Amino acid sequence: MTLTGPRRPAASGTATSVVVLVHGYGADGNDLIGLGDALAPHMPDTVFVAPNAPDRCTNNPMGFQWFPIPWLDGSRPEEAVAGALSAAKLLHAYLDTTSAEEGVGADRTILLGFSQGTMMSLEVGPRRNQALAGIVGFSGRLQRADALEAEVVTRPPILLIHGDADEVVPPSSLPEAATALNAAGFAVETHISPGTGHGIAPDGLSLALARMQSWLA
Repeated sequence: MTLTGPRRPAASGTATSVVVLVHGYGADGNDLIGLGDALAPHMPDTVFVAPNAPDRCTNNPMGFQWFPIPWLDGSRPEEAVAGALSAAKLLHAYLDTTSAEEGVGADRTILLGFSQGTMMSLEVGPRRNQALAGIVGFSGRLQRADALEAEVVTRPPILLIHGDADEVVPPSSLPEAATALNAAGFAVETHISPGTGHGIAPDGLSLALARMQSWLA
C-alpha cells in the first residue's frame, strides 16, 4: 500500500522545502492541507503535502485513522500498537518517495502533526536515517516512550504545542512527552495555548511558523 493525499505546490514555483501535514484520528489530508494556504505566503518555497492515513476510521468511515484507539472503538491495545507500527512503515515510505519526487532532502523536510498525527510524527521522525529539519506536534502525545532511547536514530528539533483546555488529549501529555524526549537527547520547545481545546490556535500556529522558518533558514 502507498499513502496518497493532497499537495499544495510551492507558491514561488520553486520548491526548496517540504512540510508534511499529518492529520488526526477520523480526519484526512484535506483536513490539514488548508494550513498550507495560511503558511504559504510566509513560506513561498515550501511544498505542503498531507497524506491520508492508511485505514478508514472505525468511528468515522468518512475519515481515516493511523491506528485504532481502544477506548474509542473497542479495539485491543495490541491492535493499536500493531496498527501504529504498520502505519509508521507506510509513513517512512511516503517520506522517502516525497523527498525523491520533490527533490528535497531530509534536512529541508518538516513533519507537522495534529493529535494522532503528532503521535505518528513522534514515532517516525526520530527513527529516520537522515535527520529531518524539525517536528511540530499539536495536541498529541508520545507513544511507546519506553522504546524511544533504544530506537532513536536521529534527533531533529521538536516543538510541542497543546491547548490547556484540550478535552480529547489531556494537556499533561505535553510535559510527559517533553520529559521523555529530553531524556533521549532531543532539543524540545513547548508552548501552551491558553483557553484552547483540541485544535490549533493562532498563537500556536504563529509560533510553529516562526520555528519552521528558523529551521529552514
